[in-house]
Amino acid sequence: MARLAGPQVLPRQGRPRRLVVMLHGVGADGQDLIGLAPQLQRFLPDCAFYAPDAPFPFDMAPFGRQWFPLGDFSPATLLAGVERARPYVDEFLDELLGRWGLAPANLGLLGFSQGTMVALHVAPRRPEALGAVVGFSGALVAPERLPAELKSRPPVLLVHGDADEVVPAEMTMAAVWALQQAGIPVEWLLRPGLGHGIDPEGLMAAGRFLKAHLKPAPAE
Repeated sequence: MARLAGPQVLPRQGRPRRLVVMLHGVGADGQDLIGLAPQLQRFLPDCAFYAPDAPFPFDMAPFGRQWFPLGDFSPATLLAGVERARPYVDEFLDELLGRWGLAPANLGLLGFSQGTMVALHVAPRRPEALGAVVGFSGALVAPERLPAELKSRPPVLLVHGDADEVVPAEMTMAAVWALQQAGIPVEWLLRPGLGHGIDPEGLMAAGRFLKAHLKPAPAE
């Protein structure tokens, strides 16, 4: 299994005391989200940001990456996809935590679209809760499996445009309900008139949420 890699933005001074890993959408790559790092750094100046490229080439274009194929949106296809992506993300998170000597509570996971599907699948199945999970324009895959497979309850923020033409906003509201039923603390924000994307208000909400929930490691 190939290790994930991609662009990164480190703190301007000192070693990172917090980490945020950003999982891009299908057909994009890490460069698509790493551009958010400078804006999020205003909330988290001691944070390192990583945006790994998904492990597989996008199968519908000669460029871009994907966490899993999206031939259809059937539950079986989506579940097989997030299960396939999960070990890649887990290994990447574990490697980063070990590299910087940080704890899961110091790490946040941020996803967009397909990246949100992967983030919401990976995070509650990790043995120790991550500090925070932020998902834009995504969905919770196989919610019926979550109660039996749950291992931790990281706080979650879900943001979605109510005019999303790719992943309907109803998918976020369904995820909110399922996460609440599993005892996971969740907040949500619907952005009026926004399509399949991230707007400044949603990004500000993400920054505030990450700042509130990501614990900084003790200063050296």
